[in-house]
Amino acid sequence: MKLIFMGTPDFASANLKAIYDAGHEILAAVSQPDKPVGRHAELKPTAVKAMAMELGIPVLQPEKASDPAFIEEIKRLSPDVIVVTAYGRILKKELLDIPKYGCINVHASLLPRWRGAAPIQWSVIAGDKEVGVTAMQMNEGLDTGDILMVKKFTPAADETGGSLFDKLSILGGELIVDVLKELTAGKLTATPQGEEGASYASQLTKEMGNVDWTLDPETIERLIRGLYPWPGAYTFYNGKQLKLHKAALCDEAAAEHAGNAGAGSTEPGSVHVHDGRLFVNCGSGCLELLEVQLEGKKRMAAADFLRGNKLSGILKKER
Repeated sequence: MKLIFMGTPDFASANLKAIYDAGHEILAAVSQPDKPVGRHAELKPTAVKAMAMELGIPVLQPEKASDPAFIEEIKRLSPDVIVVTAYGRILKKELLDIPKYGCINVHASLLPRWRGAAPIQWSVIAGDKEVGVTAMQMNEGLDTGDILMVKKFTPAADETGGSLFDKLSILGGELIVDVLKELTAGKLTATPQGEEGASYASQLTKEMGNVDWTLDPETIERLIRGLYPWPGAYTFYNGKQLKLHKAALCDEAAAEHAGNAGAGSTEPGSVHVHDGRLFVNCGSGCLELLEVQLEGKKRMAAADFLRGNKLSGILKKER
């Protein structure tokens, strides 16, 4: 099948490689323009562009997907279908209507749950019991098209935004290959999404990681996992930022110790050290910090961190 692939980040590049390995004719890969990175603001190719160049696929990088010259180029290429994965732009009807089979999007959630920009991380933050990828027939809405196929699984108890990203990128590649096979055979059936259970996954910000210790420990622990590795969760201790890389819910003995550690010590954010372990009181119960990183220092296990830091007092949401 002749197709055009549209995508930008690592997640999309894995899908591009899967389609290429399946033997489809990829007429072009479309990605957002390169962006300057680093101190010297050097232009860095997107992950999809880098993959396309490695595979010998022509690359198009329009400033806007609605650019008339770009639309004309897509018409000239005359693809049977356009596959879209994390491209980062909403496509207009003029582009959606070009291919014989329209545009098919691979989205990293079980639609209609978590439409939008950051479905993977929000799935972890919310504690979803099922996660997966959805292939849909694109329309002009934001992830609202008819569902063509779904692949799903139960996430691990310690799933992070990063680990789930890796798993779903592989699963997304398997999904789109299956979809294209069924499309070629004329066996695909589209099912309208509906609005029941719909939710929106807003873009992540660094401010989201500033932990509010008045929340319950389950919510905070999921936040730490969901925002790992980016943008990351953090708190402040004596005016310095303390990054929270890994945490766990307190076992019964630890919770009892944290609750009986002294007058006033149950205040949310209060720190307790016991048997070389680091605990923090939350709005209800406590959380054990397993891996932390103090501002200006390297990441380390809590036990190693405590050997060089006499931690006590209150962790705060500041700045």
